[in-house]
Amino acid sequence: MLTITAPAVPDVRQAPARALCVAGGALAAAVAWTAEVPLLGIDLNFRYGTSHTPIVAAGQVIGASLAALLLSWLLLAVLEQRTPHARTLWTSLALAGLAASVALPLTVATTAATTASAVAGLIVMHLTIGAAVIPAMARTARPLTAHQEASRLTLNADAKTR
Repeated sequence: MLTITAPAVPDVRQAPARALCVAGGALAAAVAWTAEVPLLGIDLNFRYGTSHTPIVAAGQVIGASLAALLLSWLLLAVLEQRTPHARTLWTSLALAGLAASVALPLTVATTAATTASAVAGLIVMHLTIGAAVIPAMARTARPLTAHQEASRLTLNADAKTR
């Protein structure tokens, strides 16, 4: 018989720190957009195929960064429940995601409608958010407790006996 006991109330000590990481990432996005668009006069735009060339607005930047950052928080929480190496694994995945997000403006750079300044601006924005969030969020990762590790080992043992 498989029995899993979990605390009635989840451990929320990390929640305020992670919420600050998400808010800091969104703030970094807003600051980067403000520095690039109104102050430096860069038209952040991109073009896929033959579609029109949309301008990237501040709301889009903040919304997309919030969505990605909340998903990264969720991923870290899931990894903490599944593996004792959550910090290392999450950091590796976050850096791979950052590399992929930086690669996107570089592939868009091959189109004539995207300017070099727009490509540079998008890359700087992605790197700014990553630099603000990845180290801070990784520091909030916690290892499995002894109880969680025992439950995980029990689940693995039960799965192997079936």
